[in-house]
Amino acid sequence: MGRWLFPVDKIMPLLFGTLVMPLFEFFYGKGEVVIYTMTALAFFNVMDWISGTRSSKKDKTYASKYGIDGIFRSFFILMLPAGGHLMDMITGVHGVFFGILSFGVLYHLIQSMTANSIRAGWGQWVPEWVLVKLTDWVKEEIERKIARSSKRKREMEGE
Repeated sequence: MGRWLFPVDKIMPLLFGTLVMPLFEFFYGKGEVVIYTMTALAFFNVMDWISGTRSSKKDKTYASKYGIDGIFRSFFILMLPAGGHLMDMITGVHGVFFGILSFGVLYHLIQSMTANSIRAGWGQWVPEWVLVKLTDWVKEEIERKIARSSKRKREMEGE
């Protein structure tokens, strides 16, 4: 057997370091705050996806079409801060557009995740006073999700 220039077990870290990180820094910027912000966005995006899937399965409106659309939605959401960073570079105002888009999306994701969690019936594990405040905060989001769910149900039943 021939010898490799790099041991096979070192190729993935090598590829990550030489390809993924420069692309990440180009799109999102450098620094710990950027990494933590994008990690939080990815985390809450996954949590929103999990809670949305569970709540739609609970009310029997889940369809694989919506799951596939969720992949595109997630990609779109994670690209918004990249657009903000690129706008920062164009205008020379470092972090302003990135921050506005990142935290706007983060706010929406947390609100959506909370509404989905309540619809999924997971509110029972949250203290009542917290649940009341959360419900007040996400009331409109819950109403929109319930209306959309009812519409999907009618469409699935052929009405």
